[in-house]
Amino acid sequence: MQIEKIMEGGKCRLSLFGRLDNTTAQILQDTLLLALNETQQVELDFANIEYVSSTGLRALLVGQKTAQTKGASMILTGVSKEVMEVFEMTGFNNILNIV
Repeated sequence: MQIEKIMEGGKCRLSLFGRLDNTTAQILQDTLLLALNETQQVELDFANIEYVSSTGLRALLVGQKTAQTKGASMILTGVSKEVMEVFEMTGFNNILNIV
């Protein structure tokens, strides 16, 4: 997975490319936590994510909980039908802010 980070107007946009799995989840979690330390608004662009594993879900959960603790917002955009099905099956569609 590759992550492109863009800071614009007090908001951080993380564009993700590839698979969010056991080998890449920690990279996303570290990048996400750093972004939440730098700004109050983080957007994760999922348009180019083709797969999310349980470890990837855990990284997103850590990010969401951190955002809530800090009074920040974390939103996911561009979520594909396949990834949305994973979120729905696991109940993450009720935990994450997906637009």
